[in-house]
Amino acid sequence: MHVPDGFIDAPVSAVTGVVAAGAVAVSLRGARRELDERTAPLAGLVAAFIFAVQMLNFPVAAGTSGHLLGGALAAILVGPYTGVLCVSVVLLMQGVLFADGGLTALGVNITDMALVTTVVAYAIFRTIVKLAPHRRRTVTVASFVAALVSVPAAAVAFTAIYALGGTADVAIGKVFAAMVGVHVLIGIGEAAITALTVGAVVAVRPDLVYGARGVTARPLEIRDSPLAPAAPGAVARAGA
Repeated sequence: MHVPDGFIDAPVSAVTGVVAAGAVAVSLRGARRELDERTAPLAGLVAAFIFAVQMLNFPVAAGTSGHLLGGALAAILVGPYTGVLCVSVVLLMQGVLFADGGLTALGVNITDMALVTTVVAYAIFRTIVKLAPHRRRTVTVASFVAALVSVPAAAVAFTAIYALGGTADVAIGKVFAAMVGVHVLIGIGEAAITALTVGAVVAVRPDLVYGARGVTARPLEIRDSPLAPAAPGAVARAGA
């Protein structure tokens, strides 16, 4: 889904650049509320994981391949604001070091792959978590569904951007059918990777998963011990 230089015209690229810059600025402020001493190192690990996994492609259909986008995974593990920052850093490094996505199209890629996927995925995730029973399995299932929907949502967003400023001589209907059709299949792979990763972290350290806060925590129960001394009033009544 990485958009190369020149695929979207300059005016639309400039607008998406402004949108991306605004999203990063807002996310920098929001990330301060999401991160603390324990979770800040996790954000770096999430960005590194997404960077590494995005370099691995898996076959989809008709000679096409796909890779993890990472918006859902980042949003659920470290929060939506930090998730936007993680994916944006990955896209920047890929564009600079590996020419994977053009630098003039960086605004398009961040808007589509970092902002849209993160916002859509986290909104779906929170909705499921609120409506379903508060269990660890709920977090895993919600992660799967959120990631599954976020990928074709990004494909739809790209189609809208292409409709506004696409430079290739391809009908918008063909672009929509090709992008959404393929990315529905890619979404299945994204959902599996996201659910497995989130489920593994929740099983070991649920306190580190931002999206699992208030879901996996068990309420504190205070029970009377049979060995505890009785209250003075109770002793007096027993003697009477």
